[in-house]
Amino acid sequence: MSISLIHKGKNDKGESKRRSMVKSFTWRSLGTLDTIIISYFLTGQIKIAVSIGGIEVFTKMILYFFHERAWNYVKWGKKEGEISHLRTADRKRRSIVKAVLWRTIGTLDTIMISYILIGKIGTALSIGAIEIFTKMILYFFHERAWNFVNWGKREFKQIENEQN
Repeated sequence: MSISLIHKGKNDKGESKRRSMVKSFTWRSLGTLDTIIISYFLTGQIKIAVSIGGIEVFTKMILYFFHERAWNYVKWGKKEGEISHLRTADRKRRSIVKAVLWRTIGTLDTIMISYILIGKIGTALSIGAIEIFTKMILYFFHERAWNFVNWGKREFKQIENEQN
């Protein structure tokens, strides 16, 4: 039995770019608030905390958008055919793997930004270490919540028509 990991066909990606963009904005709002709270707790400086969060708004939104787009090419873990007419609903294990991969990318970004602004590797690593846990939990629930939003998901009929 072979496992197909990549969707075949030019337009067979499952979710629209607009959906990925809106998911980027909603996730970044949650993530930025979390980063600011953690940074303030560890540094005691609201200006530094807001600066770290402010820079991350841009770097992580760009990184997350490309993370989402890349996952549209991966078929593994999708509930194809189980959700009446929708092409993409993720299984929990897919959401978990996406959460772990995204958290790795995001934590490295946070550590780099924190170190540049604070100048202390220990504090930067502490901010990154704490957010590994807080953001992984937040991201998992963000992904699960988006499964209930049908906007931007492509329907089977739409995909079949485009391929013919």
